[in-house]
Amino acid sequence: MRQWRAVKSRHRDALVFFRVGDFYELFCGDAEEGARLLGLTLTSRNNGAADDVPLAGVPAKALDEYLGRLVGLGKRVAICEQMEDPAEAKGIVRREVVETVTPGTVVADALLEAKRNNFVVSLVPAGPTVGIAALDVSTGQLLVLEAARSEVEDELERLDPRELLFPQTDDPPADDRGRRVCTVRPAWLFDLETAREELVRRYRVQSLDGFGFEPGDENLVRAAGAAIAYVEEIRPGAAEYLRAPVIRRSDTVMALDSMTRRNLELVEPLRPHDADASLLSVLDGTRSPMGGRLLRSWLLSPLLDGQEIWKRQAGVAELFDSPATRTRLRSSLGAIRDLDRLATKLGSGRAGPREILALAASIRELPALADEAGELESDIVHELTGAIDLLEDVEVRISEAIAADAPAALGDGGVIRRGFSRELDELRDARDSARDFIASLQARERERTGIASLKVGYNKVFGYYLEVTRPNLSRVPEDYVRKQTLSNAERFFTPELKTWEEKVFGAEDKIAKLEQSLFIRVRGELNFAVPRIQQTSRRVAALDVLTAFAEVAERQAYVRPRVGGGFALDIVAGRHPVVETMLPPNDFIPNDLRLDEERRIVILTGPNMAGKSTVLRQAGLIQIMAQIGSFVPADSAEVPICDRVFTRVGASDSLARGQSTFMVEMNETAAIVHGATDRSLVLLDEIGRGTSTYDGVSIAWAVTEHLHDHVGAKAVFATHYHELTQLADRLPAVRNLNVAVRETGDDIVFLRRLEDGGADRSYGIQVARLAGFPPSLIERAMELLAELEGRHSGGDDALGGGRGGGEPAGGGQPQLPLFEVAHPAVERLRALDPDHLTPREALDILYALRAAARER
Repeated sequence: MRQWRAVKSRHRDALVFFRVGDFYELFCGDAEEGARLLGLTLTSRNNGAADDVPLAGVPAKALDEYLGRLVGLGKRVAICEQMEDPAEAKGIVRREVVETVTPGTVVADALLEAKRNNFVVSLVPAGPTVGIAALDVSTGQLLVLEAARSEVEDELERLDPRELLFPQTDDPPADDRGRRVCTVRPAWLFDLETAREELVRRYRVQSLDGFGFEPGDENLVRAAGAAIAYVEEIRPGAAEYLRAPVIRRSDTVMALDSMTRRNLELVEPLRPHDADASLLSVLDGTRSPMGGRLLRSWLLSPLLDGQEIWKRQAGVAELFDSPATRTRLRSSLGAIRDLDRLATKLGSGRAGPREILALAASIRELPALADEAGELESDIVHELTGAIDLLEDVEVRISEAIAADAPAALGDGGVIRRGFSRELDELRDARDSARDFIASLQARERERTGIASLKVGYNKVFGYYLEVTRPNLSRVPEDYVRKQTLSNAERFFTPELKTWEEKVFGAEDKIAKLEQSLFIRVRGELNFAVPRIQQTSRRVAALDVLTAFAEVAERQAYVRPRVGGGFALDIVAGRHPVVETMLPPNDFIPNDLRLDEERRIVILTGPNMAGKSTVLRQAGLIQIMAQIGSFVPADSAEVPICDRVFTRVGASDSLARGQSTFMVEMNETAAIVHGATDRSLVLLDEIGRGTSTYDGVSIAWAVTEHLHDHVGAKAVFATHYHELTQLADRLPAVRNLNVAVRETGDDIVFLRRLEDGGADRSYGIQVARLAGFPPSLIERAMELLAELEGRHSGGDDALGGGRGGGEPAGGGQPQLPLFEVAHPAVERLRALDPDHLTPREALDILYALRAAARER
C-alpha cells in the first residue's frame, strides 16, 4: 500500500487504476467512488492496518470500457502499470503511471466519436475579451480565436469541448449541459512569455508571425501556449506533431449563437431521441471520419466571403453534374480511414500494427481518388487534388516491413513481413524447425511406447507435454517425468522434449524482442511523413464534404442558390430540408418567401399546427446552407450574405436555470435587438406570449417597430396576435402573410400554403379537437367562446384585460384593438380640475358619470 499511496499523492485529482496481475485495482476513496460510478463490488483487504482498506477492481482486458464510462462522467484516471514481470521481480513489482486520461485528452478510438472533435479548450480572460484555444489531441488540430465575454458561452457550445482550462485566478464559465470538465491550472502557465516560448519550441520556429499572429493577439498566444503545455504534461509527446494553429477572425465566418443553433437544430435535435432531426443528419453523406468532422465545422461557421462561397458552390455543381465520377470518388473516400487520427497516433508512437496497415490501405486509395478528381475542372477541386501528396514512399515502406496479416497487438507476433530482416527470418526458421521436430515426436513416441493414444500438446502455463490416458500409465517408460495430473490422464516430459522446448522458447523470446525493436524502428522512420499525412487528410476531408453536398443535392432535388452582396432574400418553392425527409415523397408543401427593401418584415399569422414555425426555420436553414456552399431545397433561391441569423423559438433549456418562460423569452429577444444589423436575418416566433395580452402585444409591436425603424434587418415574425397585422398599414416595409387553412363545418384542413394577408382566426378549439379532446369538453369550449365573444362585442370591460390565443379577429369576428378607445367618462375625468370644483359641482359630475357609464 505504500507504493499505491506514493502514486496517489502525485495524482490526487485522479482515480488511480493500479495494475495487479490481470486486474486494475482501486483503493480507499478511489474504490468507493469507482464502485459507485461503475457499479463495481466494493470489498476490502487487510494490510496490517487498524481498519480494512476499501478495494474494487476491473479486469485489465475491459479497461477501455470502464475508461469510457469514467471519461463520459468527466473523471480523470491515472493508469499505473507493472513495469516488470512479476515472476522475475525481486521484491515489490516496480510500477509507474504511464498515462493520465482526461476527457479532453483521450486518444483511444473506443473513447472517441469518429465524426466529432474532442477538444480541450483553454480560456484566457483579459479585459472585455477572452482568448480561446481549442486543441484536439486525437487529430492534432489547434484553433484559436478571440471572443467578447458575452459571446464565450456561444463559442463553447459551438466547439463543444470536453474539458476547459483556465487560470487559477479566474472562475470557469457556466456549463448548462455538464459535459465539460473544468481544470484549473497555475496562472504562470498562461503567462505571455511562457506561452510564446512553448509555441516557438513546439513548432521549432523563431517567430509566430508566420502563423498569422498579429500585434494585439497576446490573449490568443497565451491560450494556445497553455493548451499545448497542458497536453504535453498529460500526454508527453502528444503535441509533437500538432498542425499549425488556425486563427479564426470574426470577419470571416458568421457568428451563430447557441439559441440559433438549437432552434434551427443545426447539429443536434431539440429532442435527443430524434437522431435524424438535425440539418447535420440530412447533409452528412460524408464517407470519411475527417470529412464528417469538417462538415460539422462548416455548418457551425458559415462563410461571409462571397468568393469563397462561390468556390465551394462551383465544386459542388461540377460534382453534381458528374454522377459517375462522384460515385467512384465516394467509393474511394469510403475506403479511407481516419488519416488525422492515424497520423497523430503515428507521431506520438501509439500506432499499432493494424493501424499502420490501415494507413497503408488508405494511402493505396489516393491515386484513384486523384485520377477521378483530375477529370474535374473547378478551382476548388483542382486545388484540393491537383497537387495532393499520394504518400507513395510511406506505403512502400509499410508494405516492405509489415506483414499483411499482422495482428492488432505487437506482442502476438507475426508483425514483421518475412524477408524484411535476415536475422528475424533465421530465428523464425529455427523456431519452426524445433516445432516440426516436436510435432514428429508424437509418432516416434507412440511407436516406442506402444501407446496409440499418446499425444504431444502445449499450453501457455505448462509448455509442451506428452499426454497419456490413465489406462495406459503402466506402459509409460522410465525416462518420462510427470508434469501435470488430470482427472483422466497424466502429462509428462522427457529430456529430449525439454531440450527442444527450450529451443522453441528461446527462439520465440528472441523473435519477440527483435520484432518489437524492428516495429518501433519502422514506426519511427515514418514520423517524417506525419505533416504530409495531415495535409493530405485535410484535402481529402474537404473533397468528401463537397461530394456529400452534391450527393444530397441530387437525392433531394436541391438547387444552386445565387449568393451575393445584395439585400433581397427570394426563395421560390422553398422546403424545410429536415421535415421533408420525414414525410412521404412529394408530401411537403413548398412555399415562396421574399424579403426585400419594400417588404423587409413579414408578419406571419395562422392557426397552431399550420406550419408557421416550419416556415421560419426553413428560411433560416436555407440561409445557412447557402453560406456554407451547399445547394438548397427550393426551385430557385436568391440569398444575400447575412452577418447573423437570429432565431427566437420556444423557451429553450434556460428553464433549467430557474428562469421563467417569459424571462427567457425577453432575454433572447433583447440579445436579438442589440445584436442584429441591417445585414441580419431575424426569425421570431410568438414574442410576448408569456405575459398578459396587453403586455405581450405591446412588446411584440415595439420590437417590430424597432427592427423596422432602427435596425433595418430582414425579419419574419410568426404570431397569434392578429393585432400585429395592423402594422402593415402603419409601416411601409411590413407585409402580412398567413398559413392557409380550409374550413369544413367545425373542422379545419391545414393547407400548409403561404398566402398574402393576415389570418382572421387562430382555430384553437379546432386544433384541440384534432388533439383528441373529449367531445363534451370541445362543446363546452365552443359555448364559452361564443359567450366571451358576445360579451366582448358588447363592451364588457371584464374581457378587456386579456384574451386567449384562440380568439378570432377580423372577418366579422370581434378582435381586440391594439389601443382601446377611451370611455367618455374617462375623458371627462381627465379634463377635470378638482381644485376648482365646489362640493355641489363635484356631486353633480359624479351623478353624470354614473349615468354615462350605465348608458355605455
